[in-house]
Amino acid sequence: MESTKAIKRGTRILTEKPFAFVLKSKYRLERCDNCLEAAKVLKCSNCRYVSYCNRACQQAAWPLHKHECPFLKRVQPRVVPDAGRMLCRLILRLEHGGDLERGYYTEHGSRKFRDLMSHYAEIKNDAQRVEHLDSLHAVLTDMMIDSNSRSTVPNKTELMSIYGRLITNGFNILDAEMNSIGTAIYLGVSITDHSCQPNAVATFEGNELHVHATEDMPSLDWSKIFISYIDLLNTPEQRREDLKAHYYFLCVCSKCIDPQEQLDMNAAVCQGCAAAIDVEQPKCQCCNASVTAEQRQNYTETMSLTQSSLDAMKDVAYLDMCKVCLKKQSGVLHSLNVWHVKTLDAAFEAAIDVGKWSDALDYGQRLLPGFAKYHGAWNPLLGLLHMKLGKIQLYERNYKHAVHHLQEAHRILNVTHGRGHRLLHEQLQPLMLQARQEMSL
Repeated sequence: MESTKAIKRGTRILTEKPFAFVLKSKYRLERCDNCLEAAKVLKCSNCRYVSYCNRACQQAAWPLHKHECPFLKRVQPRVVPDAGRMLCRLILRLEHGGDLERGYYTEHGSRKFRDLMSHYAEIKNDAQRVEHLDSLHAVLTDMMIDSNSRSTVPNKTELMSIYGRLITNGFNILDAEMNSIGTAIYLGVSITDHSCQPNAVATFEGNELHVHATEDMPSLDWSKIFISYIDLLNTPEQRREDLKAHYYFLCVCSKCIDPQEQLDMNAAVCQGCAAAIDVEQPKCQCCNASVTAEQRQNYTETMSLTQSSLDAMKDVAYLDMCKVCLKKQSGVLHSLNVWHVKTLDAAFEAAIDVGKWSDALDYGQRLLPGFAKYHGAWNPLLGLLHMKLGKIQLYERNYKHAVHHLQEAHRILNVTHGRGHRLLHEQLQPLMLQARQEMSL
């Protein structure tokens, strides 16, 4: 039975340990395989594949690692694909009693691994997924050999059902800065559906997941609690394609079915009154200024350059390339055009990476309205943007502005992460204290 007690914004409504998780392989020499903290780590003396920050973490990880250890040792020095290692861990968890384990989302409401949707029929007819699973099956067959030289990999039907539950229920484990550092399956929280207008958010401390309400709710009703599965800084068309490709459903939230959302995200800027316009329309709806053929051509060229440049910068953002795009966008794309917002985001991070603090402040300030509009007022990414701006303002000795941004960061992150989260205690609060002290001098 679910609680009838009212839920206030910022309330933690679920805390859950993972059913199974893996650290991304690219971090295995710099983060602990158990607590996921960045630290000086030492390799497991047997497999030499995973690393731990201390003996306590090694001992805590041993009940599961002892089963995968010989398999990881077998494939050295090769690196196991993250999805392959995750499948291996799920197989081992299920072999050693995990099929009976429950994840609770209320006092009496719970889910087992087999309760998760596998989307078996959809995956079986998805050529790309089948190809991926075939490659992982080859990795596992080579890796999961017992002491009698027999394969311990389940048959392909069973493996596909496990794989389906993984890809449609898996979470990216995020660090304090919202960078993905691992993959996990959580049983209880799998009850939560998606919305592009979520009223809750999932954050992490190590491998532990926390869900906080970002809106007031009359009661704890999990059928009415939604988180976002995808990047909200995308057009409705992109979001729906992502959800269909990865989760096998189409979102029908109000943001996705509202044609105005697509138009706003792709808006040009009116040359007469600077309002957002659709270049396919003959005139601006606000001032009746005509949309010229030249304006349409500039818009098409600018969008093409922007989209191809952002695609090229998918892994690393380059400040010079961002500046070229932003110059081209000036006077062509509306300030809330989502492609302009994405470019500002890339430019902001690129400027930070190369220590161009004044540029970073400019891009970050311009980024705030877009982040607030598309991510929502109570999103960790908006809070982190304010925190980064506050930190830069503090470095630049603009103490009044630093305090403002850090207070905004605290207001948002206190809701999305909870006041007890290490991000607030170890990073945000010391910055606020320093800014206030400097301002009072």
